[in-house]
Amino acid sequence: MRRLGHLYRRSLPADLFTTPEFAQRLAALSSEMDVALCGYVNRRGQIVRVAVGTPHQTQFAPHELPRQGAERLSGLRCLSTQLHTGVPPKSALTALAMQRLDALVTLSVSSEGRKRKSAAPTGFVQEIHLAHLVADPIRWSVVSLESLHELASQDLETFIRDLETAFAAQDALRAVDRDLERALLVGVFSPDTQEQALLDEMAELEELVRSAGGQVLDSFWQKRERPHPATFIGEGKVTEVALATQEQGANLVIFGKDLTPSQARNLEQSIGVRVVDRTQLILDIFARRARSHEGKLQVELAQMEYLLPRLSGSGLGLSRLGGGIGTRGPGETKLETDRRAIRGRIAKLEHQVTRLQAHRSRLRNYRQGKDLPVFALVGYTNAGKSTLLNRLTESEVYVADQLFATLDPTTRRLDLKGGKTLLLTDTVGFVHDLPKPLVNAFRATLEEVTEADFLLHVVDLSNPSWPQHIEAVEFILSQMPVVCGPTQLIFNKVDLVAPQALSVALKTYPQAVFVSATTGAGISKLQQALLGWVKTETEYVSVPDALLEAAYQ
Repeated sequence: MRRLGHLYRRSLPADLFTTPEFAQRLAALSSEMDVALCGYVNRRGQIVRVAVGTPHQTQFAPHELPRQGAERLSGLRCLSTQLHTGVPPKSALTALAMQRLDALVTLSVSSEGRKRKSAAPTGFVQEIHLAHLVADPIRWSVVSLESLHELASQDLETFIRDLETAFAAQDALRAVDRDLERALLVGVFSPDTQEQALLDEMAELEELVRSAGGQVLDSFWQKRERPHPATFIGEGKVTEVALATQEQGANLVIFGKDLTPSQARNLEQSIGVRVVDRTQLILDIFARRARSHEGKLQVELAQMEYLLPRLSGSGLGLSRLGGGIGTRGPGETKLETDRRAIRGRIAKLEHQVTRLQAHRSRLRNYRQGKDLPVFALVGYTNAGKSTLLNRLTESEVYVADQLFATLDPTTRRLDLKGGKTLLLTDTVGFVHDLPKPLVNAFRATLEEVTEADFLLHVVDLSNPSWPQHIEAVEFILSQMPVVCGPTQLIFNKVDLVAPQALSVALKTYPQAVFVSATTGAGISKLQQALLGWVKTETEYVSVPDALLEAAYQ
C-alpha cells in the first residue's frame, strides 16, 4: 500500500503518454502483487488515481470526470496492466469509451516475470497496446507498440488535438438544431410478451417522443422477470445504452415504464445524460398542448404531484428549525423548502380544480335544463375525434396528426334532420396505462365523459393495434367512479385500410359504424344512427303528461 501510494508523488511530462520508468514501476508492482493495476493521469501529468483492478473495475462515474462534451475528451489517460498477453478485453475498451479517456495504455505483464520476483523491472512488460477512441462512429482503435520508448516518443498533445478536432467536426454535423431533444428509447418487457405487442409499444413510445418535439435515434429493449431494483435494466444493457448515447450524440434517454426516483438517479449517473420515464414524457406533451387556463391548471397539478416524491434527501438535510424535543436542527434546507412550496402549490391547485369541477357542473346542469342529450366522443389518442367533431358540426376545432392534440373538452351543437338536436363533446384522448397523476388532475375534464348520456367510442382502424386500443379505452372507462352511459363503436379512417382489414372489423363488430372523418365517407350513415339514438333516448326519458298526473295522484 505504501509503494502504491508513492506513485501519487510522481508526475509525468504533459506532452507524453508516459515515461519508461513509470511504466516499468507500475508493471513491477503489478507482477509482484499478481493483480492488475491502473494509474489515471490528467493532462498536467499529475497522477489522480491509482487503483487495484482492471479499467472496467476502476473507472470513474460520469459525474466524477473533469470534462464533459460531445467534442471533448475527459482529459484523463489510463495506464493499466493485465496478467495475460493479447489486446485489451472488450470490458477495458468499453471503460475507455464510457469515460471518453484520452488514451488507454495496456501493459501485458509476462508470466515469467511474475515467477522471478527478483527479475529486473524491464523484464516484466511483454506487450504494449495503445487504445483510443475514433470518431464517426465513436469506437476504439487498438495499436500494438514495439517498446516503451516507442510509446514515450509519441507527442501526446498533437495526438489529443487531432482526436478532439475530429470529434468537433462530427458534433458540428449533428448540431443542426441544438435545442432538439435527441433521444434513445428503452423498453422492458416480461419474458412472455409477444413480439408484436413489444414492437407496438415501442412504436407508440416513439410516437410520443415525436409528439413532444424530440428525435428518436435508436431503440433498445430487454425482457426481464422483474425490473432491476437499482437501474431497472441489467448492468450490460446500461453499458450498451451509455455507449450508444456517446456514439449517436443523444442527450436524453426515455424509458417506456415508470422509474423510481433512485432508479432515475442511478441511471443518470451511469449513462451521463438526462433520463425520463413514460409518465414524465406524457406530462411534457400535455404541457405543450395545454392552451386554455383550465388545461394549464390541470397539467401543472399533475406535474407537481409527480415531482413531489422525487425530491430526495435524508438525515440533517431534512431538518427544520423548531421548538421542543425532536424538532431542533441546523435549520431549514433548500430541499424542505421546495417540498413545502410544492405541497402548498398542490393544495392551491386542487382548490382551483375543485372550483373548475363546480363550474363545469353548472354548465352541464344548464345544458340538461335545455333537454338536449349530450354525446361524448371518447377513444384512444389520435383516433380522429376532433376531426370527426369538425366534420359533423362544421366547426374549426384544432386538429393534428399527433398524440394528445386535444386536452380541453369542446362542446358543439349538432342539428339533425327532423328537428332533433344534440350536444357533441370532444374529450381528451386515452392511452394504455394512463398515468395516475393525469387521472387525478384531469378529473374535472373526465367528468364530461361520466356525465354524458351516450358515448361514441372512436377507433382508428388504420392502426394495427386497434383491438388493444379498444381494450385500453374500455378498461379506463370501467375505472371511472361513475358508471358511464351506453357506448357505440365508431371505426374511423376507413379510407386508409385495406378491404381485408375492413372485413375483419365488420365480422368482429357488426353493430359498429364505419366512417372517414377526412373524406366524409359514412358520415351520412352516422348522422342517421345519431338521429335514431336521439329518438331512443328521448323516448326513454320522456313521460306522457297523463301518466305523470296519475303518478302524482
